[in-house]
Amino acid sequence: MRNAAMILGVIAGLIGMIVGFFGYAKVVVIDHVGEIDGVLRQVDNPDVIQAVSIIAPLLAIAGGAMAPARALVAGILLLISAAAMYYAFGFGVFTMFPIAFAGVAGVLGLAAGKPDQPKAHF
Repeated sequence: MRNAAMILGVIAGLIGMIVGFFGYAKVVVIDHVGEIDGVLRQVDNPDVIQAVSIIAPLLAIAGGAMAPARALVAGILLLISAAAMYYAFGFGVFTMFPIAFAGVAGVLGLAAGKPDQPKAHF
């Protein structure tokens, strides 16, 4: 379970980085160019979008990387990442995989109560 959480978490973070690049870029472009009726409209909370664009993929990659050693903390970080991506970007075509992968990896990290190593995390 720890290895699956690691792989899914890192993949979720990498895909989340792509979503984050476009989310951050959209805010910056609209700030620079301005809104265009019917074409470009600024999001309701651009600061949240920019913050989550950086933090959520970072949490997913960090959670995936630490899953083999500290599965409980990794699971919490992965679930926070999935919730943040869902809150900021919603569930759509481009966000369904990072949200689902981070969510499943978080559940797997939390479920790793009897790890391969002799020391349990709870």
